[in-house]
Amino acid sequence: MAKKSGFMAEFKKFVMRGNVIDLAVGVIVGGAFQAIVKSLVDDIVMPVISLITKGIDFTGKFFALDGVDYATLEEAQAAGAAVLTYGNFISAVINFFIMAFVIFCLVKAINVLNEKTSKKETEVPAEPTTKICPYCQSEISIKATKCPCCTSDLAK
Repeated sequence: MAKKSGFMAEFKKFVMRGNVIDLAVGVIVGGAFQAIVKSLVDDIVMPVISLITKGIDFTGKFFALDGVDYATLEEAQAAGAAVLTYGNFISAVINFFIMAFVIFCLVKAINVLNEKTSKKETEVPAEPTTKICPYCQSEISIKATKCPCCTSDLAK
């Protein structure tokens, strides 16, 4: 039984670490963000692309593997034909690139904001702890009154 409680204690420790909780929050927020980007692509970008390509709707593009020509994707699916829906793939690729671009812009904006709001600390040079003996040119303590190398008296 000791092994089981040890395993469970280790698992509990793993789950309760901050990184796991942060990851869970990130996944949930990412899922919600994906819905926004999907709507952006489906409702705004794809109609513009269809306008540019003279009305081509990528989501309806498919290739039936049984060799029969079907008028619509729904017709092919109703007939039970195996289809390659390459239009959906094109939409998914566009989704990916738009999401990557939006995330890039957000991270860039956050970095710029952090840069502007963070106080830039100027490094104060440390007080010197050594000096050069004017007689023998050896490096000695700043507090020295007599050079340990040449035994010269040093003026303060």
